[in-house]
Amino acid sequence: MAKKEKARHLGRGLQSLLSPITASPKEPKELLSSATPDPNIPPDKELHDSLQELNIDVISPNPYQPRTVWNEQDLSDLAESIRANGIIQPIIVRPSGTKYQLIAGERRFRAAQLASLTTIPALVRPASDKQLLEWSLVENIHRVGLNPLERAKAYQDYLSTFSLTQAQAAERLGEDRSAVANYLRLLDLPHELKQMLSEGQLTMGHARAILALPTDELRRKLANRALIGRLSVREVERLVRKHLTGTSQAKTTVRSKPPHILDLERKLSSQLATKVNIDARKNGQRGRIIIEFYSLDEFDSITERIGLACGEEV
Repeated sequence: MAKKEKARHLGRGLQSLLSPITASPKEPKELLSSATPDPNIPPDKELHDSLQELNIDVISPNPYQPRTVWNEQDLSDLAESIRANGIIQPIIVRPSGTKYQLIAGERRFRAAQLASLTTIPALVRPASDKQLLEWSLVENIHRVGLNPLERAKAYQDYLSTFSLTQAQAAERLGEDRSAVANYLRLLDLPHELKQMLSEGQLTMGHARAILALPTDELRRKLANRALIGRLSVREVERLVRKHLTGTSQAKTTVRSKPPHILDLERKLSSQLATKVNIDARKNGQRGRIIIEFYSLDEFDSITERIGLACGEEV
């Protein structure tokens, strides 16, 4: 299914919340979205009537907000813009007792607090806890962007809450299954590496390469080396391949295999970036080839290199 087709599942649901509202004499145009309406979404009078100016003190944060790290400088810049121009796009809230709870727009909400506003334009929409979680995840993935670990945790919560497989989650979110899987694998990193990833000391590319190593001890060592030496992702990938192929060569040498078999193992190991063992029998007329992988990410990479398409989870 094409990505655009996938995105319709939740994309339209969130878009219906954020779709533009026609201004009326009682509602200043500067408070309303100026985006072009989607012809696939019918007019929503209820949505139009739900626009309110709410006291900031009666609004609480979204308990399912996947973002845990906020860039203070970005918030400060947005607060300055709000002081000068006001809030162009309303936040979205749901009723919660006598107060309200954020669905989307926490960055604007926090900036409005910094700007010392007392009220904020808001669309009031009913939403269940599951809808709140789903909409929060969609908004952050497609509009703001989380750091890799926040995104990984958000995917994990989404899978758990809705009892979905990775493929089903990817379908509903309009994402590739491999992208969801790659983020979830970050949760297998040691605590120290997760911290580095959250703080931006390691990139997603560094983390994916390091995950190919078989033990946490090796992963920590390489992560520290990458941090101290400011190694690029390609340099880290090269070191991982060197370790994996070196380990393979050391073990196969002990077995005193024929030189042409050892040479073939080295070539395959280098090509696939993982350990390859050739167990030749009957004077080389038969045997088996063992290709090892140390994570699902490594498995996907290997299958891509040998031209296989694995659409289902391992």
